[in-house]
Amino acid sequence: MVVQLVTLALDKNIMILGSFLFFTGLVAVLTFLITRKDDHASSGGYFLAGRSLTFPLIAGSLLLTNLSTEQMVGLNGAAFTDGFSVMVWEVVAVLALVAMALFFLPRFLKSGVATVPQYLEIRFDHQTQVITNLIFLVAYVGILLPIILYTGATGMIGIMDVQSLLGIESHKTALWLIVWVVGLVGSCYALFGGLRTVAVSDTINGIGLLVGGFMITWFGITALGDDGFMSGLGALSEVRPGTFNSIGGDDSSVPFGTVFSGILLLNLFYWTTNQQIIQRTFGASSLAEGQKGVLLTGGLKLLGPIYLVLPGIIAFAMFAGEGIKADHAYGMLVNRVLPSPLAGFFAAAMIGAILSSFNSALNSACTLFSLGLYKRVLNTDATETQVVRSGKVFGWIVAVTAMCIAPLLANTTSIFAYLQKMNGMYFIPIFAVVLVGMLSKRVPPRAAKQALIAGFVIIAVGYFVPPFDQIVASLHEFHFLGIVFAYLVIFMLVMGEVSPLEQEFVQEDVGAVDMTPWKHARLVGGILVSIVLLIYVIFADFSVLG
Repeated sequence: MVVQLVTLALDKNIMILGSFLFFTGLVAVLTFLITRKDDHASSGGYFLAGRSLTFPLIAGSLLLTNLSTEQMVGLNGAAFTDGFSVMVWEVVAVLALVAMALFFLPRFLKSGVATVPQYLEIRFDHQTQVITNLIFLVAYVGILLPIILYTGATGMIGIMDVQSLLGIESHKTALWLIVWVVGLVGSCYALFGGLRTVAVSDTINGIGLLVGGFMITWFGITALGDDGFMSGLGALSEVRPGTFNSIGGDDSSVPFGTVFSGILLLNLFYWTTNQQIIQRTFGASSLAEGQKGVLLTGGLKLLGPIYLVLPGIIAFAMFAGEGIKADHAYGMLVNRVLPSPLAGFFAAAMIGAILSSFNSALNSACTLFSLGLYKRVLNTDATETQVVRSGKVFGWIVAVTAMCIAPLLANTTSIFAYLQKMNGMYFIPIFAVVLVGMLSKRVPPRAAKQALIAGFVIIAVGYFVPPFDQIVASLHEFHFLGIVFAYLVIFMLVMGEVSPLEQEFVQEDVGAVDMTPWKHARLVGGILVSIVLLIYVIFADFSVLG
């Protein structure tokens, strides 16, 4: 009997590992075949895919860059605790994507920029560009990249049971191994291939991740019932009262009021100003293709709750009496319901999500450094070849640094709370400056620079310095971010009245791409916004606010 169990375990591990290697290798081969003839030598080809991206690649890359192990595990963990109300992070993102397609993207593409700081240099001045560049680079290199690797590795260890699969006893050894494997593979995609390689691999992986995510929901619901999927739906509908309420109460991690303050603002920054996310939209072949790609992403985000929220609720129905931690719920659900032949496929899709987040952030860091600092500050006479080479050298330095730092985060407590706080410190000031820059014509550069610095300092003090941290806690952090944002916007607009530019800013069309908008953009945007409101109305129970 013992021999049979060992043999079955080995067969299962071989099946999982074999299917994982097959699907991972398939993505690499397809990506190489599609992009082998691309321009990787010029800065336009390397950093902006030669402005050749069409809407399927833009949508696929946007979606998978957003998806990560942290989101798959963390958002389902939040649903395990708070129920359906956490779907706000997915559906409110749709509003931000509509704003990106209709308002922000036309202005970025009109100026032909490769980075957000480049736009701020055109609108304000060179110093504003340098400050914003440095803020982005510090955030990506010191915070984002190591955390992507660490959370991705820990998620894979739990979902795939890497220690048993590879016969590794030490959790620390498994952590270092996965961090370096993912880091090296992601670096190869980002640094050898450039943005188009990243976008193509993201799109292929995105298909796998969506299929895998839906599989978990299907098998999870089926496992709940005694007689297949429909009986499982019946069992799911009988979980604790209020589980499927779209309105978060005061005890929720997303109280309803915060939807209109910090949650909306964080989504707006993320989908309209975050270089890591929106860089693939800068590589659009035309405004119409960019708008179609962004709005398609919005449509796909509406499906997000099915695989990013429902599995957490299913896990609660399945494991509620077992006393497990919320962040362990998704991994346990995957292990419990997914058939062995599909485990390797899902693991490959999860690795694809980690790779996508990592290589996209790394590619953006290289773009910010090469075009924002190297070309504009360190070597203003640099050739195209030197600019691209500087990005690759900087990228390898950053990647190795992130791979060394990531495993050390195992000793950090409350890493997700720390990440949220650090994000808020640079999300809000940068978004406020970009928005005011686009809406106004007289606000001077001095106002933008002061707002960037003041916003960062105010939020840092409110988060970390007593007694201000207690005041922020009583307000809720998301409301605090909304207040700071309003202050920064008002401050800059007042500066625009008191000390305006002598000559109004006029944005020029540099002719980088065809600026003819997609004729259905406004209609599709309106439909997406209506669906978001409909979802809230259908699932709303306002009695929790009483």
